[in-house]
Amino acid sequence: MDKVDNLVGNYNHGINMVERKNLIVTGVKKIENFDSEEFLLETTMGYLVIKGTDLELVKLDTMQGNVSIKGLIISFTYVEDHKTKNKENSIFNRLFK
Repeated sequence: MDKVDNLVGNYNHGINMVERKNLIVTGVKKIENFDSEEFLLETTMGYLVIKGTDLELVKLDTMQGNVSIKGLIISFTYVEDHKTKNKENSIFNRLFK
C-alpha cells in the first residue's frame, strides 16, 4: 500500500484541454464523485471541480493517475476542501451573510 501512495505522490499534475470538448488531467489520486454535469477529482495539487454538460469518463488510468473526460467543459476550479465547498456556496449562507 505504501508503494502505491508513493507512486501517486510522485505524479506531476497537469491539465490539457482540446477545444473545450476533451480534457486530460494527470496527477489524479482519486475520483471523489462524478455525473454528467460535474466531476470532483482529488489531484496531487488539491481538489479539482470540473463543470460542464454531457460529461463522460472516457479513460481512467489508476496506475499513472490519468483521467480523460469528454463533453462540453464550462469550468474547472480548485477548492481547498471539498467538504466545505457545498457549505460555503449554499444559497442560504449567501443570503444571510
